[in-house]
Amino acid sequence: MIDWDRVASLRAEIGEDDFLEVAEMFLEEADDVIERLLAGRPGSSLAADLHFLKGSALNLGFADLAGLCSEGEKLADAGAPVDVPRVIRCYASSRLAFEAASRSVTSAA
Repeated sequence: MIDWDRVASLRAEIGEDDFLEVAEMFLEEADDVIERLLAGRPGSSLAADLHFLKGSALNLGFADLAGLCSEGEKLADAGAPVDVPRVIRCYASSRLAFEAASRSVTSAA
């Protein structure tokens, strides 16, 4: 679900404070996209929203979400149906796992 090696690498590359800021920014922006998807009104296009989520997910280590978004982006570009509820569920479970692990790291520091 989460590529914890990527998370650790990003944290080491940019430092704890910047990592927390990047993670918070990603989660806020992803929440906005997820809200649009839940409402059935993707931004400029479903493919563009999935592309955004994919890039952000890869950066922050949300590996399963990135894979689903990549698959969905290709389907959307081809005019095929996308399992948007599955993407939303994956984001929600990934976010919960990430936040739980982040709380553990923060409380251990």
